[in-house]
Amino acid sequence: MQQEIYKIGEVTLNFKHYSGMDLYSDGEVEDELLGIVRNHAPSEYQQVIEQEKSWPIFYHLSRERSNIVEWIPMKGTERVLEVGSGCGAITGMLSSKAAEVTCVDLSRKRSEINAVRNSQSSNVTIHVGNFRDIEPDLPSNYDFIFLIGVFEYAQGYIGTDQPFENFLRMLYRHLTPGGRIVIAIENRLGLKYFAGCTEDHLGTFFGSIEGYRADSVAATLSRNGFIRLFRSLGIRNYHFYYPYPDYKFMKLLYSDQYLPRSSDLQDNVYNFDNDRLILFNEKRAYEGLIRDGLYPLFSNSFEVILGPGFPTVFSKYSGDRAEEFRIRTDIVIDANGRRTVEKHPLSDAAVEHVRGMRSAYTALAARFRGGDLEINDCHMDSTGRVAKFSFAAGIPLSELMDYCLFKDDMESFRKLFNEYLRRISYGEEEAVADFDLIFPNIMVNGSIWTIIDYEWTWGKRIPARDIAFRALYNYRLEDRRRKALDLNPFYVDLGLSKEDVDRLISEEAGFQKYVTGDRLSMVEIWRGIGRAASVPRELQVETQTMQDRDPLTVQVYSDIGEGFSEDNSYFPDDKYNRHHEVTLTIDLLPGTRALRIDPAFAPCIVKLQRVEWNGVSVEEGPPVVTIHPNGRWIGMDSILFDMEDPGIEFGIAVAEREKPNSLRLTMTTALLPPEVAVSVAEGLTENTAGGYEEPSDTGNGLFGRLRRKGRH
Repeated sequence: MQQEIYKIGEVTLNFKHYSGMDLYSDGEVEDELLGIVRNHAPSEYQQVIEQEKSWPIFYHLSRERSNIVEWIPMKGTERVLEVGSGCGAITGMLSSKAAEVTCVDLSRKRSEINAVRNSQSSNVTIHVGNFRDIEPDLPSNYDFIFLIGVFEYAQGYIGTDQPFENFLRMLYRHLTPGGRIVIAIENRLGLKYFAGCTEDHLGTFFGSIEGYRADSVAATLSRNGFIRLFRSLGIRNYHFYYPYPDYKFMKLLYSDQYLPRSSDLQDNVYNFDNDRLILFNEKRAYEGLIRDGLYPLFSNSFEVILGPGFPTVFSKYSGDRAEEFRIRTDIVIDANGRRTVEKHPLSDAAVEHVRGMRSAYTALAARFRGGDLEINDCHMDSTGRVAKFSFAAGIPLSELMDYCLFKDDMESFRKLFNEYLRRISYGEEEAVADFDLIFPNIMVNGSIWTIIDYEWTWGKRIPARDIAFRALYNYRLEDRRRKALDLNPFYVDLGLSKEDVDRLISEEAGFQKYVTGDRLSMVEIWRGIGRAASVPRELQVETQTMQDRDPLTVQVYSDIGEGFSEDNSYFPDDKYNRHHEVTLTIDLLPGTRALRIDPAFAPCIVKLQRVEWNGVSVEEGPPVVTIHPNGRWIGMDSILFDMEDPGIEFGIAVAEREKPNSLRLTMTTALLPPEVAVSVAEGLTENTAGGYEEPSDTGNGLFGRLRRKGRH
């Protein structure tokens, strides 16, 4: 007979309503997760994530999962109910913020994982079973009830004709007066679903947009759908927040009191669990929606607070850093209706970093006194852990520069940059400098320019030209539409030689590594385990039609974290000679995940004569590049393409991606009539079925070793 109540560490598990069988399971991965939490401390989870490169492990163990509740202010005296606690990604954070946490989950295995990973939390009790069965035994005095990724499964939990309505009615019976229900959920009309992501629960394209079937495993709502639901139940006190990119790995949290600016939303293509299409540029679409006031309708996720609101109207997480630099930045509205900015440490190790911002303020204020740069004031709160700043009005300098660049008004762009350089050069000889004086960190309000973020201020002299280089370099890197900006004339104006530029790029890579420490950033993790993101060929609209273009034309694509797309491609100046041979030299920006070279726009045979990585033949150097054609290898260095859109993808090792690199390629291309190419390909297939053997990978061919590492 099963024991109804027992403990794992300090956590209590209650099996009174457990049926004896898990009705929801992810299979063997749950056994793997249980083994990980048994054998590793929470501080080691990040290392396991980076080693295993597994989406389920990353999803369940990443500390970024708890961002969705970490920002919520609590006094430490609250009683909390968490429905659908799963493997405990949220439970640990709640237990650190509240006096008592009661969890409910269907799965015994997941509840055991939760208990083991949070075994030191004596204030946690986990009830295993269906919420409908457990609910009558729960008390009625919870201050918070959390449904994080749970409300969409109301049909499974409740099983009635009105699952959403009845679920909320049940929950309200257990809420103390003045308490809050917190719901985090995908938006049925999230922009990512229009842009080519599959629906999170169904795995189908446009499933939520077209409408869920009655037997769907889950169903989400739109913003207006939620409002109709709340009003039908007489709920009038509700507040929408908008997690970005979504609630699972939230980096930014907006609200109706503080919506995103048009330039804010950069991280749109992080598809970890399913392949996706890229049907349009989500960043540009968001810019238009934001200008028209429609962002709340198309946010990818919602976090809805039922009950009293919070003073926090915006949060930004700088969490993928070394432990001593992890912080959260909030915009809050005080009792007088004024906005202020707060920076909170996300761990005890980061307290000194936050405290250092006050010292940075006094040092920079002294340096720029008498100049034309204001320093946004900073003071520490009574706890000595939170840095507080005034809210500076104005427009980020980066937006003003974008306006000039996208209007092709380079004269105004240069004037802005020269004004920036003049202002930051004041007091240059002083032994104090804000290394992070990039354009977004300066707020422009008429003639007043204010530095709003200076957490990377160092007590040493840094030449203004070095800081200006970094501002330009990062400006161009942060938005692919800025790739058209030629930085070389600016480098010349700054007096920077090629050697200077190489040194500064190397220093930038070193700084990024200093900030992130030994851990990988979210972008690096995505590059390691993310699924394919591709643009359908039919949508790759160009200025020339296929009929107008010379079929012997090369096109180069770069994947900088958003997949391959026309926006990130170009036609190189180097052309095929009369022998149909071409040599390409491609300089890669840091962050480039892969290249794709389309050798022609017709069926063809391509012979790769030589490929060099940073001046070293890829055959002779370390194995940092893999070659993936969408055609058939017909020799150690030749590829047959029997389609109109041949492409050769060059995958780049993770360790190489965060520095500038160069790929040099020499190839010869022979066009083929389509019927000949198809006939040859069919012949290869027939020969393979009858025992055809491809050339040995141990031969002297240029790409034998590379093909063993990554051939399709």
